Amino acid sequence: MADAPPDVPETRARRIGRWLLAIFYATAGVAHFLFTDAMVRIVPTWVPWDAREVVLTTGAAELICAAALMTRKWRLAAGWALALYALCVWPANVKHAMIDLAWLGGSGTGLSAWYHLPRLLVQPVLIAWALWAVGAVRVERSVTAAGN
Repeated sequence: MADAPPDVPETRARRIGRWLLAIFYATAGVAHFLFTDAMVRIVPTWVPWDAREVVLTTGAAELICAAALMTRKWRLAAGWALALYALCVWPANVKHAMIDLAWLGGSGTGLSAWYHLPRLLVQPVLIAWALWAVGAVRVERSVTAAGN
């Protein structure tokens, strides 16, 4: 797999963003092994594999991708994989909110909306962050002169 496109500069911001993303996903990956049972309950029932295996496999995938973000050879693939991963786990996050929040039909005894709503809303940010951090997408800034 190739490195970031040659016209995408390796900036300090991009490097820091990649490190922070790697730390985020490494922490999440470890959590999959420490809190497996809690995560098993939020795997949607329509997922065609054993929920425990899904949680452990996705935890391993997060750890592998976090490490790959730090390599020149694999960072682009890791960024795309993490963007896709963030999209694929969104249904589990929705199910978790539905289990916990009474106004979504849940028990009302779990984590609050203050946890779930930001978590659901940040998913697109995680996708964009993964793609930006590895140079898969560029963020163009235009500067216009006053009065033009």
